[in-house]
Amino acid sequence: MPSLKLRDGNSLHFKDMGKGRPVLLVHGWPLTGDMWEYQTLALLEAGYRVITYDRRGFGQSSHPFGGYDYDTLTGDLAELIDHLDLRDLTLVGFSMGGGEVARYLSSYGPSRLAGVALISSVVPYLLQDQSNPDGVPVDVFADFKVQIRRDRFHFLAEFLKGFYGVSMIRKPVSQALIDWSFTLGIMASPNATLDCIDSFSRTDFRPDFAAFTVPTLVVHGTGDKTVPYELTGKRVSEALPHARYVEYDSAPHGLFATDADALNRDLLAFLTSTGI
Repeated sequence: MPSLKLRDGNSLHFKDMGKGRPVLLVHGWPLTGDMWEYQTLALLEAGYRVITYDRRGFGQSSHPFGGYDYDTLTGDLAELIDHLDLRDLTLVGFSMGGGEVARYLSSYGPSRLAGVALISSVVPYLLQDQSNPDGVPVDVFADFKVQIRRDRFHFLAEFLKGFYGVSMIRKPVSQALIDWSFTLGIMASPNATLDCIDSFSRTDFRPDFAAFTVPTLVVHGTGDKTVPYELTGKRVSEALPHARYVEYDSAPHGLFATDADALNRDLLAFLTSTGI
């Protein structure tokens, strides 16, 4: 698969599949671009060109020590878009990847974009502080980092159960899919896994809202315990009244797998609505 050499000497592994209007899918933490398997297939079969990539520090991209702030990560995304000369592009971000979508709009503008989608996204702001009193306490993220330093493998195994909404009585995905997700997660470097917690928890995307001048789709599950919809998707819909906001009743964070058919339908309908 191709690899793009970035401005700072690191490399970005990407996949460029199919023909037609381009859709670029930005993955979440702690996975890789391969997490989009269900959406990639549906989009390809519908006649779209699909691009996925591994964020620096994850999957088969370079694993530098440092450089995991959103400005740097979004710079990587912009380089990929420019390298492939993508136009009339729909940019889709899941979870942490929603931050790159927001920052791309505010930093690089909408000229190449037909629309954007935020799926189970961390936008606009997760951390609890004076400006966000209902946010997630900093101790929650600090505990994540303690657990990862102690035993990253055990942490990921347990984290992924909640990610997909697995419990004693509810198993919305197979054990095989969880095992596959675990494999994607451990491909990240430990420092990238840790540093990105600070990035997605502490970055405030509220100032980026003014740049959302293109058609926007927001999808979030009301059962998301990883990135609560009340703090994220719902607030985006309130701040961007022109956005199409869709809630999936009781769906967990990893709805790209648990509710793949519904998400694929909503993505394809959104793409049709933004077509020329």
